[in-house]
Amino acid sequence: MRLTTKTNLAARVLMACAVNDGLTLRSSEIAQTCNASLNHLLQVVNALQASGFVETIRGRNGGLRLARPADQISIGEVFRVFEASVPFAECFAPDTNTCPLSASCRLRGYVARAVEAFYHELDMVTLADLTKGNCGLAGLLAVPDGLRRTCPEAAIA
Repeated sequence: MRLTTKTNLAARVLMACAVNDGLTLRSSEIAQTCNASLNHLLQVVNALQASGFVETIRGRNGGLRLARPADQISIGEVFRVFEASVPFAECFAPDTNTCPLSASCRLRGYVARAVEAFYHELDMVTLADLTKGNCGLAGLLAVPDGLRRTCPEAAIA
């Protein structure tokens, strides 16, 4: 299984927001820190906002921040937003399926259960599980004031 770039970016954006909880972050800063195209990141932010994971603030002092606490954001829920429309295999897309084995193949059922087990495991992981007390991540994603707040032992250049 391989995650799409959008899912990967969504996780990065959410982790950056969680590490900097209470602060409004600029998309351009997140894009630079996460080594991502700003255009691609803005598409992800739009989907995260539409799904209620982040709130966006327009204007000169605008940016984004978490729309709800990190411990109430399930990683499985986030992944489903970005991955649900991507068929795992050809036979999972009835409109474009050309596999001649589909009518008799039992593999699809097993794969479907495995994919659901994957999401089930991620449903039990929250954004807080990924970020709380993770000073290494904070060092990579935190703005200086946020780093001082969450990891006082961290040296800030």
